[in-house]
This record gives sequence, C-alpha cells and structure tokens, in this order.
Amino acid sequence: MAENILEIRGLNKHFGPTHANKNVDFTVKKGEIHGLIGENGSGKSTLLSQIAGLYRRDSGEMFVDGVPYDPANPIDANRHGISMVMQELGVVGNLPAGVNVFLGRTGQFSRFGIVNMRKMRREAQAQFEKWDLDVPPLNQMTDGMMIESRKMIELARALSVDPQLLLLDEVTQSLSLNNRRKLYELIRKFKDMGRSVIVITHDIEEMVEITDTITVLRDGAVIGSVNSQETSPDEIRMMMVGREISGDYYRADMTPTYGENVVLEVSDLTVPHELEEVSFTVHEGEILGFCGLSDSGIHAVGRAVYGLSKPTRGRVFLKANGVELTSPTTALNNNVGYVPKDRDNEALMIRASIRDNFCLPSLTELKGPVGYLRPGKLKKLAADMVDSLSVKCTGIAQTMDALSGGNKQKVNFGRWLAKDLKLLILDCPTRGVDVGVKAYIYSLMNEAKAKGIATILISDELTEVLGMADRLLVMKDGRVTRTISRGEDFTEQTVIGVMI
Repeated sequence: MAENILEIRGLNKHFGPTHANKNVDFTVKKGEIHGLIGENGSGKSTLLSQIAGLYRRDSGEMFVDGVPYDPANPIDANRHGISMVMQELGVVGNLPAGVNVFLGRTGQFSRFGIVNMRKMRREAQAQFEKWDLDVPPLNQMTDGMMIESRKMIELARALSVDPQLLLLDEVTQSLSLNNRRKLYELIRKFKDMGRSVIVITHDIEEMVEITDTITVLRDGAVIGSVNSQETSPDEIRMMMVGREISGDYYRADMTPTYGENVVLEVSDLTVPHELEEVSFTVHEGEILGFCGLSDSGIHAVGRAVYGLSKPTRGRVFLKANGVELTSPTTALNNNVGYVPKDRDNEALMIRASIRDNFCLPSLTELKGPVGYLRPGKLKKLAADMVDSLSVKCTGIAQTMDALSGGNKQKVNFGRWLAKDLKLLILDCPTRGVDVGVKAYIYSLMNEAKAKGIATILISDELTEVLGMADRLLVMKDGRVTRTISRGEDFTEQTVIGVMI
C-alpha cells in the first residue's frame, strides 16, 4: 500500500503566455490535512483544478495510491476518490438544491429515462445528515439562496462521492462562525478515517491551526513545505511574498472616532423571514460593523439598505442627501455604493472588460455635454484605477473572468472609489483575497473613513469587524441583539457570547 494518497512530479500548466504552474512537486499523505497557500495568482486554484479534473496538465505526472492518474473531467476524478469544492460558486441556480447535490450523477436515480426526484431528495438529505450539515430546503431553487447555503450544498455534493481526497478551495471564507466549526469537525473526522484533505485559505492563522503540513506557492512554483506545528503565521507570510511584512492590518486605536452628522438612518426595517425591526444610524467617517451566525440576517441588511430587497415595514433614509432609499437606482444616484459578498454573480460583469466594470457605477459622471459617453474618459478612468489599485492584468480590455480572486475584488471594491460617495456598504470585502490584498483593502477603508465616507461593514470574520469597526451590531434571528462600541469590551469572547 502506498503511503501517499497523491504524488505530483514536475507539473506544468500554461494559459497563453501565463505559466500558472511551474514544475510543481507536491505530495499528500494518507490521513493528512495539507494546506496550500500563496498570494492571489500564485497558482493554487490551478493546481487543485488539475487534480480535480477541471484542467488537463501540459506536462508532468500525477499518481493516486501509487498509480498513474490523469483525470479527463471531474466525474472521472470522482471515480478515483477525489472531489472538490471550488472557490467560485458551482451550483446551477435554476435547479433545486437536491438536484445540485448530484449534478452529473442523476442517472443513478432514473429508470426508463425518468428521474425519481423523491429518491434523490432522500439521498441528498442523508448526505447532509451523515456529515452533520444543516439540511437546506431541497426542493428550493438555489438561485434564491444565500451564498453560504449554496456553498454547503457544494460541500454535500463533494462528500456524496465518498472521497478519499477532498479538495477545499477557499470554502471557509464563505461561511459564518457556526458552519466553520462544523467544517473543522468534518476535516478532523476525515483525518480520523485515514482520509486526506487539501485546504486553500487566505486565513493564515486558520491554516496553521487546522492543517498538518503547509505548502507555499509563489508565482506558480513551490517555495517550500513546513510542518504546521513548527511554523508561525509570520514565517508563512514571509514565504508567500518573499519578504517580511511589517505594519498593522487593522486600526491601532481602540476608541470610536467619527463625525457628529448622521449619514444614514434606518428605522424598524422589516423584511419577511430575514429582518425584524432593525434600526440603526451611521455617521460621517464611521465604520459600522455587523456580525452574527448563519441566518442571523447580517447579509440581508446590506441588500435591504441598498434597495435590493423590499421591506414590508420601516424606512431607509439617507440624511446626507435628504432622500429615502427604495431601490438600487435611487441608491446609486445618491452616492451610495454596494460591494456584495458574491462578487461574480451579484456585482461584476464577469465576461465584460475591466474597463466596463470600473466605469459602470460612474456612467452618469462620464457623460459628455449632450449625454454621450466619451470613450477617452472611460479609458482614462479605468486606466487610472488599474494603476492606483495595482490590478494585475494585461490591460483594461482584459475580461474579468481572466483575473485572480484578489484582482477581481480590487475592481469590485475600487470601482466605487471613483465616485463621490456618501455611504459604502461592504459585505465580506476581503473574501477570497490574500494577505497583501486584504491589508490594501483595509487601507482603502481607512482612507474612506478619513474622507468622511460612512461605511457599513458586514463580515463573517470576527477579527475583521473587531479590527476595523467603530461600533459593532451583533445580530441573531434577524434582530439586533446588542451594540458594542470600540473599547474594552471589543473582544471575540464578548461578541461570541452575544452571538451564541
């Protein structure tokens, strides 16, 4: 019996002129939790995608259980005991949750060409229960579900093939505290069963805690592997970027600082099954944080304030402009920006150019004297933003789907900074970005604060809201249960106690 579940030798992958993986040697032992980390664009997801059969390698060798391995597609990888949960969402929105669990494998439930939907739903429910995951409405279309619920459906799908090697690409970044803990328990269970997991996460502290071994990639090449128990987050950061990273991510002060003027006033906001009589204010230069467990309602706050969901009661009043926000158009026209959690499906035009994505929120400002858009203005705005945000791309004509997650998020966040904003709503702004991009986004938030822009920061990362917010609203079951101001009680222990 081979000691290694997976062995890779000299793997190479090109995308046009981009050498995404360079002579990669990589080994995963049986019963090992192996972390894979690196900056955005370092080749992590590309490597996992080849292991999972999404891409074919250009050269090199792969072995599973000591036997040559060359998957033609993900279904072929499943047959070899390998499954993957991708960073970007992989559910089909116009299909029910139960069907999504068995995408590509519904034939096992069909007879004479007719699919037994009841049997499929029963088996889908059994998969969730087997791994102690919350069962979603299996008859419901996934299109209307929260990103967290959709990610758990993908996880159930990956587990339904009973894999010996599970690949997790930035899964935790989509999950709230309670579902993260369930995932950690699942990973430990896999290890106890003698099975293996490869984990990609940009949360370095998390990776050190949950893995046995960590391999660092930089510019497509393996820099080295370390024992998780014998390393530190600082050592990993230095391996990732090739230099020591200095300075603080978060705010150094522990006192709330913001202006007296109220920018936004929300009163008794109620959205059926999501929010119940939510009230709060946001001031000039204030970062107002929201946190809570899954289904607490924090993500619904951002959508409701921006006018994407219709309340049955309550009011969202932008005092800075003297208008009530009732729709995204009203919000956009009154200097309100929104960065949603699901950037690919809810924010960016993923197949359009970088230029078009940067310019879309600013079309009114870019119009000429007679209402026509000037190509020169569009080109200049996009080029200036690419330069100021250091977006790694071949040019402003490149399409968004060719960018790494971190560079997509720079565009997603940065396009709002081209406007004269009064209020910026950020829902998990650092999801799926590396240590460098995360620090950069925090610096942009501080710049916005200094300019007097009011910010609503919604996050599943406690360290993020504690590190950046002036005040923190803790939510549970669609209600605000407590408001905590920056100070002595601004700790994880205090917040978790309120959340649970």
